[in-house]
Amino acid sequence: MGGAVSAGEDNDELIDNLKEAQYIRSELVERAFRAVDRADYYLEEFKENAYKDLAWKHGNIHLSAPCIYSEVMEALDLQPGLSFLNLGSGTGYLSSMVGLILGPFGVNHGVELHSDVTEYAKQKLDFFIRTSDSFDKFDFCEPCFVTGNCLELSPACSQYDRVYCGAGVQKEHEEYMKSLLKVGGVLVMPLEEKLTKITRTGPSAWETKKILAVSFAPLIQPCHSESGKSRLVQLRDTGLSPGPGRSHMPRSN
Repeated sequence: MGGAVSAGEDNDELIDNLKEAQYIRSELVERAFRAVDRADYYLEEFKENAYKDLAWKHGNIHLSAPCIYSEVMEALDLQPGLSFLNLGSGTGYLSSMVGLILGPFGVNHGVELHSDVTEYAKQKLDFFIRTSDSFDKFDFCEPCFVTGNCLELSPACSQYDRVYCGAGVQKEHEEYMKSLLKVGGVLVMPLEEKLTKITRTGPSAWETKKILAVSFAPLIQPCHSESGKSRLVQLRDTGLSPGPGRSHMPRSN
């Protein structure tokens, strides 16, 4: 997926093109996109393609096209202080942008299937915190990444205000995904080849909106251990306080 807008010479020009094409429509989302340079999440030898509106995959590492991330960020309707769960968190690019909006009292969790990608995301996050000039301008809710299958979250895990799944969800997993959401929360996921926004309007009431046609690799089914038991993914409690993950205030000069 991708190719909806022209390539940029740098991150700002890419964002200009996404704005012009109406993929980025709010100032909050624009600021987050400008603050996180997409090229920083590419391997060095592939950075020449970072500002094209195309998906990128190398081994287990994957980035969706900028136009898709734009639609996701807008659909999530992010606000400071919310809790966010990223299923298939990958490089951490999206989670870092989200963290800039959530601020110091938000919660920012990511679950990634591949341990090598989890380590890659942690390295990229550390680089962003250490080097980004934009980091000085935001209160940042640092993402916390864990390795595991997102279909095996522990029943003890709390529900979230915002949930995104970065892999194709089939109909049989729709209810599971919806169960992760608080009342009033928003779930964005590729459901049966359509990027879909689901809002939980009550304990058993939902509003569904189809955003656009997409093509995502499907969710990988859990592999059970020799004992036949699954490996449940543990996430920290998601009470709205700085405790669940480290938060960062802008650095003083």
